[in-house]
Amino acid sequence: MGKIKSKMIRKGARILNKEGVEFTPDFEKNKKILGNLMSSKKLRNQMAGLLAKVKKREAKSALLTP
Repeated sequence: MGKIKSKMIRKGARILNKEGVEFTPDFEKNKKILGNLMSSKKLRNQMAGLLAKVKKREAKSALLTP
């Protein structure tokens, strides 16, 4: 079982994703994108990891659906 992300991390990631910020399935690239937007290193890393996980899941589901 994975670590649980707080509501603040999930809500912030959802808002940034809706605003049209382009994120990738790569953690390092997401971290650089968020580096300009956030000052907290811990929150930046948690959100970058969550967004990478979401993007990987979206890509996988896009491949599975005909």
